[in-house]
Order: sequence, then C-alpha cells, then structure tokens
Amino acid sequence: MQKINLICVGNLKDKEFISMCEEYQKRISRFANINIIELKEKNNLGNIPQIIESESQEILSKIDPAKTVLFDVKSNEQTSEQFSKFLEEWFLYNSEITFVIGGSYGMSDILKNKVKNKISFSKMTFPHRLFRVMVLEQIYRAYTIQNNISYHK
Repeated sequence: MQKINLICVGNLKDKEFISMCEEYQKRISRFANINIIELKEKNNLGNIPQIIESESQEILSKIDPAKTVLFDVKSNEQTSEQFSKFLEEWFLYNSEITFVIGGSYGMSDILKNKVKNKISFSKMTFPHRLFRVMVLEQIYRAYTIQNNISYHK
C-alpha cells in the first residue's frame, strides 16, 4: 500500500481542526497509509533566522529529500487534477512520499535547495491549521479523481 507522510511544524489544538483532519485521514486510509508527524515550533529561540534554521534542520533530519515535496508559495501552483496526476505518477515509481508544511516563518534556503519537489497551493497565505486540513482534503480529492469517485466536481 502507498505511504504518505505529512510533516507539520506546530500542532493542532482546536477540536474542530483535529476532527476535520481525522475525517480526511480516515478517508485517505482507503487508498494509502497516512502518517502525520508534528514538529514543535521553535518560537522560543527569539530571532526569526534562528527559528527558520532550527525548524528546517529538524525537518531535514526526518526526510529523504528525494522522496519529499515542500509546500512553498514561490513554487508552481497546480489544479486538483494536476495534483492527482502528480501523485499517480509518483506512486508508479515510489511507494512513499513525504509532504512538508513548514513553520510560520518559512523554511531555510538549505532545505529548499535539498528538496527539489515543491508545490504551491496559492500565492495567498493561510493559517497553518487550516492549511493542514486543505492538504489532507486535496490528497483525498486526488484519490477520488484517480478512482472516479464522485467527490470531485
């Protein structure tokens, strides 16, 4: 079975967002094993460059850059259909993929340079807890597109 990891800097505290994430995880589990890895925010470090560097180093310690996709606002946007096709093609050659939602201050250039695969959902900025739900929803949507399930319209 395909394996999807979602690394997120920060954790969810609101029961509404936790509930939505759990629902999409349940739906995705029909198609793939989904694993969410929460990393602690480093806001206690004081200055922003230190926070970015520390969070990025922790992300790097948890990933294989060749099997990872960063969500980066400066990258190419995709439609839901394109994202579905991307996942479908990815899993032709790989059994696992890791997506990364960086911290609220972004990710280091070192991390961005090591991970070649990047996707932008939008040029807009979203709250991290909402973005996590959006990522899970789009992963589920991708599987419904691939399997001709009448969810995507």
